[in-house]
Amino acid sequence: MDTRLIYLHGFRSSPSSFKARMIGERLGLAGLAHRFVCPQLPASPREAIALVSERIMPRAGDTLVGSSLGGLYATWLAEHTGCRAVLLNPAVQPARDLHQYDGPLTMFHSDEPFDFRQEYLGQMRDLEIEQITRPERYFLVAAKGDELLDWREMVGHYPGARLKLLEGSDHGLSDFADHIDEVLAFAGLASVCGGKA
Repeated sequence: MDTRLIYLHGFRSSPSSFKARMIGERLGLAGLAHRFVCPQLPASPREAIALVSERIMPRAGDTLVGSSLGGLYATWLAEHTGCRAVLLNPAVQPARDLHQYDGPLTMFHSDEPFDFRQEYLGQMRDLEIEQITRPERYFLVAAKGDELLDWREMVGHYPGARLKLLEGSDHGLSDFADHIDEVLAFAGLASVCGGKA
């Protein structure tokens, strides 16, 4: 069965994230669109994990790519399924970082409203992995220029993982085009996508 790349977007984001679209386009050009999965995740972390676990059903050969809050989900799923995980400026303690949000918000890529409830913070805490196992399954891309999250916390949370530490960049990794080949290579897809193996 073909291995898949499963992209998990961040808080208030969507499959319209430019990183998700870039990966999808690369796989599409290689005739591998069927290997790319990028769901719209519910605001509830518990429902987000249930959606991925029950509908997408990640398998050990798949690779999860988690951006920001999606990094929390990717880590939990990797630990529970044996998948590889690429973490793009992952949120290590999102319940702490998002505690100020409560009530109606809108998505970044549209005006679609959604409600952020304080109970979601507890759901996030329930998904935190205290210590990863088998660090060789993980590839962390952390930017020192991240304006929202502390890169030192990311690095400390994934000891032994493959690490690409960026001197600048930003939370959204606006220079993701410079890193996509390494992401695809880690997923075992670089050679078929015309990138560097």
